[in-house]
Amino acid sequence: MTDELRRMLIPFRAKAVEEGYPWEDIPPLPAEEVDRWIGHVRPCAVLTQGGDGPVAGRFGGPLLLPAEAPDPEHPYLASVDFAALPKDATDLPLPPDGHLLLFTSLLETDGDGNCGQAIYVPAGTPVEERDRISWSGHAVDEDVEDQRIVASYPQGELGVRTEPDLPYHPLPGFAHAHELVDVWCDASDRRGHLQIGGYADQEDSDPNPLEFVAQCAVRQAKRGRWGGGEPVSGAVEDWVLLAHWNPDIAGREGADVQWGIQRADLAARRFDRTFSTVYWNP
Repeated sequence: MTDELRRMLIPFRAKAVEEGYPWEDIPPLPAEEVDRWIGHVRPCAVLTQGGDGPVAGRFGGPLLLPAEAPDPEHPYLASVDFAALPKDATDLPLPPDGHLLLFTSLLETDGDGNCGQAIYVPAGTPVEERDRISWSGHAVDEDVEDQRIVASYPQGELGVRTEPDLPYHPLPGFAHAHELVDVWCDASDRRGHLQIGGYADQEDSDPNPLEFVAQCAVRQAKRGRWGGGEPVSGAVEDWVLLAHWNPDIAGREGADVQWGIQRADLAARRFDRTFSTVYWNP
């Protein structure tokens, strides 16, 4: 853990050790256990509109894809410029440059299907502009509410900062794991942000939301709907969080979008094998 990340966790530690979480009748927690929890910190890149960090991406804007790339299956959300991310902003083996394009559908929030995708465009790749509201996976032509939700996707430049991230789900070996999660969730409200790396986060995230991502990917692969016939692991330790988005959209309040990817696929830059889930508790 860097000194800067440690400094940023001082308010969380003080709250956990000195105050607890009185809204949930959680008393102050043992300092030794809080410090062990902090030992699980991971850096993440947090991208927000109107932030004071360097611009490292944008919500919306023109959809620029290689000519040979097929039309996306889900609505376009954002692009992230890997070269603009701060050094060591995550502990993921991300490419040093190029753009990551993220797509997601907030229209399908039930079942275990793939609700999004990620496309990596290496630096220097010739691209062409596509219709950013054209996708093949869900028809919204006659559904006014679906049209409204997609039209509400945010637009604008994203500033980036590096932040510490702690688990949003209980870990084994911690007597007060649920209480630590509650205190951390209260201390790290990031509504509307786009996050690269760190921990998967969703309401009622017990167990690890990445377990659900991995399980869904395995089921879809067995049905021949995802994975291209290649092996897919159901073990959560073989997966990492690529990105997370907590929308601030009327009608989808409280939704959480996760993009997970197998560690081996990330190392091989197989971003086409990203699997995405949407959790929404209306």
